[in-house]
Amino acid sequence: MNTVKYSIPNISCGHCVHTIQTELIELEGVTDVRASAETKSVVVTFEPPADEEKIKALLAEINYPVAGLAL
Repeated sequence: MNTVKYSIPNISCGHCVHTIQTELIELEGVTDVRASAETKSVVVTFEPPADEEKIKALLAEINYPVAGLAL
């Protein structure tokens, strides 16, 4: 099980949070998603077949591209 935290500057409201969480949890292998408009970040817990490349690609596809790893 892997957990990563990404910085996503485009998160601005509860709708953004809902969209990200709804889309990512559908990705096979993703077990938990916690997005935050306050910190403009998302924490994703996953296992194969999901990987960081697939997660980042999906976020970019739904217009929430990853700016980098969040601290």
